[in-house]
Amino acid sequence: MNLNTAWRATFWRIYIGQALSIISSSAVQFAIIWWITVETGSALALTIASIVGLLPQALIGMIAGVWIDRYPRKRIIMLADGLTAVASLVLALCFVTGYASLTVVYVALFVRALGDTFHKPAMQAAMPLIVPSAELTRVGGLMQLVSSAGTMVGPMLGAVMMSQLRIEAVLLVDVIGALIAVATMAGARFGGAAPSAARAASVWADWRVGYDTFRQNVPLARLAIPMLIATITFMPIGSLLPLLVKNYFNGTAWQSGLVQTAFSTGMLVGAMVIGLTGGLKRQFLMIALANATLGISALLAGALPADAFWLFCGCVVVMGMSGMGFNIPFTAYIQRSVPAEHLGKVIAFLTSLMSMAAPIGMIVAGPTAEWLGVNNWMMVAGLTMIIIGGVSYLRTREFDI
Repeated sequence: MNLNTAWRATFWRIYIGQALSIISSSAVQFAIIWWITVETGSALALTIASIVGLLPQALIGMIAGVWIDRYPRKRIIMLADGLTAVASLVLALCFVTGYASLTVVYVALFVRALGDTFHKPAMQAAMPLIVPSAELTRVGGLMQLVSSAGTMVGPMLGAVMMSQLRIEAVLLVDVIGALIAVATMAGARFGGAAPSAARAASVWADWRVGYDTFRQNVPLARLAIPMLIATITFMPIGSLLPLLVKNYFNGTAWQSGLVQTAFSTGMLVGAMVIGLTGGLKRQFLMIALANATLGISALLAGALPADAFWLFCGCVVVMGMSGMGFNIPFTAYIQRSVPAEHLGKVIAFLTSLMSMAAPIGMIVAGPTAEWLGVNNWMMVAGLTMIIIGGVSYLRTREFDI
């Protein structure tokens, strides 16, 4: 097989296994949350479930990259998938034997989130070991396509299964999906073991190396703050959309669900287009245009009259597409520009940084939306994103090739 195309067989083998695992995991995650909803009917119980799911990233996300760079990434990905399978299998056995409780479910959610804390950055750090540099943006689009499809198909699949099966049977679907992912990964060949000198360093010293690598990457360091502000601005949009539908457009639950589907559809289409075309060759221009387009669509969405619900849905589709337009090339640039031995640390550092932006965004957006009105907040957020798009390109255009 030609070396220029041999990587495709490895990538597609991994891609198919991960696709099945992501969809099955999304379905089971929905089933677990639905079980909590039915059993407790408590908003507090659901809030605790959300917090438990975020804890691993908050507690160890910053240093997860140290282990990702110290050990073969293939092994870490397989262990993360295996950990998810074990958590689902043990939870299923607890349901079968009658030992299931809310506390046990929380522990299972924590363990699943722990696996995800290592899985995502390890997978992103592994891609440059498999995929040629010129193909990273295209492949990033394909990987994001699976993730977006999982958010759409997974809950629907979970709902169907919960209507036909007991929850312990649904949990076994996740076990099967994870085992398929492990099996396809086991058959793939790529490197990635860190040098012994890196393993000899302390965790703190290793983390400092990753931080210094990030700081010395001038385009990445210049782009980080605008991207952080963009994340703080963008993340609350998904949480506030239902409120906008209800209070401004006088919509129902059905219309709120339609808006959520429109957003996911936009993400799916955006990832598909980038996956098929590779996106713009000038990556920093693509990131800036995506930020500006997201801002324009949010600005228009907030300015629409209350009887223009269908135009609002169109704006939401564009928002979802634009989100992919800056997330995918941003990740691809990191994969291309950061040395392989430090890639896991840098990705995990940035992932944790962006994850912390979500609650900050809600703290800022919640009171602001209450004060201004959600539609006016959307306009403010849109204007902010347009400015961020311009600033980010001015700071990075000299590096655009």
